[in-house]
Amino acid sequence: MKKIIIILIGGILFSSCEEVSKSIKDTFEPQPDPLVQQKTEEAGEVPAQSPYDAAVEQQMQEVQHLVTTIVEKHTKTRVQHTEGKNTDFLTNEEKLKKAEEALRELPQYAGKEIYIYSSIHFYDDGSISVKLQHPTNPGYIDSYEYKNGSWTEPKPEQMSVKDKIQSRLVPLEKVNFTYVAAAARLYKEKTEEVEGARPITSIYISIWNNNLRWFPASISGSRERYSIELNQNGTLKKFERE
Repeated sequence: MKKIIIILIGGILFSSCEEVSKSIKDTFEPQPDPLVQQKTEEAGEVPAQSPYDAAVEQQMQEVQHLVTTIVEKHTKTRVQHTEGKNTDFLTNEEKLKKAEEALRELPQYAGKEIYIYSSIHFYDDGSISVKLQHPTNPGYIDSYEYKNGSWTEPKPEQMSVKDKIQSRLVPLEKVNFTYVAAAARLYKEKTEEVEGARPITSIYISIWNNNLRWFPASISGSRERYSIELNQNGTLKKFERE
């Protein structure tokens, strides 16, 4: 079931929350046999509410909550940066390094290790969005924005008891911002190889089970679509036509 869950999450990140709910329901809930349902109704019997036991039902609810939360947060981030001005920030190692150094120098993290939660987004308009574990309360998460060469004040993120915070953390040491420049140059190179593919103007790193994964994970052209996977340092791991 876990493999199915991961496929669902990856495949519907750009769908609406309503579509997410329907996808989960269609995947996990078998459709009743019309003939059996008719006979049950004629006999006056009450059909079973669910074909699953309580444990599976709970797991399904947790999956739906998780996917819906990811979609809502991801969509919100995309909308905020759709009209950003292109400044070639993604390929500028010096600017990226400066942004990382500024993050490390935040006074609330003095003498403390910084942990990134869930994801970090880089945009070619010169901005970065990231969520960090609170410096003193590990159960809290704050969001930060990098704009005009400096980081904003932290904004608290509303978390659920169902959010598995520990499994979605990595230390900042694992996310060297200069790797983004290598990744951006690679995306640009591969995009130019695919007819009709649009330039990449944003890159983000997703964190799952304390591991990193680069996105976009595919490049779509007018005639072809390719899956692309990067190593942790932003170099190419896999590029193949789907």
